[in-house]
Amino acid sequence: MAGIAGSLKTDKSMLADLAAPPPVNDRAYNLALLLRICRPVITHLSNGKLVANMPTEVAPHYSKPVHKVTYLEAFGRTLAGLAPWLELGPDNTMEGSKRIEMLELTRKAIAQAVDPSSPDFMNFTGQFDAQPLVDGAFLAHGLIRAPEQLWKQLSDRTQQQTVDALKSLRSIKAFSTNNWVLFAAMIEIALLQFGGGWDRKPVDFAIEKIMEWYKGDSMYGDGPHFHYDYYNSFVIQPMLVDVLKVLVDKGEGSKEQYELALKRMQRYGAILERQISPEGTFPVVGRSMPYRNSAFQALTQLALEGKLPAELQPAQVRCALTAVNKRLFEAPGTFDKNGWLQIGFCGHQPEIADVYTSTGSLYLCTTGFLDLGLPAHDPYWSAPAAEWTAQKVWKGKSVDKDHAISI
Repeated sequence: MAGIAGSLKTDKSMLADLAAPPPVNDRAYNLALLLRICRPVITHLSNGKLVANMPTEVAPHYSKPVHKVTYLEAFGRTLAGLAPWLELGPDNTMEGSKRIEMLELTRKAIAQAVDPSSPDFMNFTGQFDAQPLVDGAFLAHGLIRAPEQLWKQLSDRTQQQTVDALKSLRSIKAFSTNNWVLFAAMIEIALLQFGGGWDRKPVDFAIEKIMEWYKGDSMYGDGPHFHYDYYNSFVIQPMLVDVLKVLVDKGEGSKEQYELALKRMQRYGAILERQISPEGTFPVVGRSMPYRNSAFQALTQLALEGKLPAELQPAQVRCALTAVNKRLFEAPGTFDKNGWLQIGFCGHQPEIADVYTSTGSLYLCTTGFLDLGLPAHDPYWSAPAAEWTAQKVWKGKSVDKDHAISI
């Protein structure tokens, strides 16, 4: 009966997310939206019901064994974005009560995902496709983003099963000619962070290749060639900076190299902010656009770390990103009748998807909400609303000139 009661409670929470009155401020709006996105994944997985209940919509000409990859996609990506907010931990506020509930559910979800006896045990091998390497890396990134509230609160058994799952991904050979080098590196960095016995070679190789592919003015190639898309934000810069940061924290890396990558990401963050139009839209360019606001993961990570470039005021970034989220997620067709994301960019648009896109892929959008890992009293959230760059410049207001960096 306890299990049934818990399931009913979480089902009611999902319905409450859909029926709640409009939030009164930017933080409340963004948090309500993040929870609306995450709840179906976390709730069903915590009950061992993700495989049973998650839809498996796929892009036209989809080319992967969807049931072998999409569930880890959904969970790994959801965790990567939800983790910073969870890391704030319990408190006695209304928001804190939601966090307490989601922490309990997420810890149960992790246990279900890595337990071989669970109906939702996820595929951490390359037996069917190499995709699990990608989403195991996103899961690892999520754990790194919430070490106190997630990793340290897991049972010894679940911790060991998680380490075993991550190590089993070593059987998948990462592509050496694109951003996939970072997925192997992120998995090893998580093993370093949590004392699981890491292998340095994939980490050094990834750093060497990404630095070699730098094209200038903050932009890395996705391999030797430059791609005009958002992979610098979807994967490359957030993972590179966090890999280097953990190495420095563990006494295994170069502080100078970390600071160089951070400076480049700060410039990239400034470029991203300038791409947000006065109406909260931004260029739809390149592949993987169904990842939606994950195009701004690099900017939200800078906000989370208190490392925004000096020319950006926190409030203007908050307001710009909130405007983007309203344009994206209020579009009809974004969610299905049961609250799951549907393939698209601004609504339901399967034709915009790439051949590797399924329902699980879409949950990378949660990484556009990393700024919720800042507490509510932080100036990022508490300062008065401010106009962002495009709003000011198109109103004829004074705006500082832009300039490239030479590092």
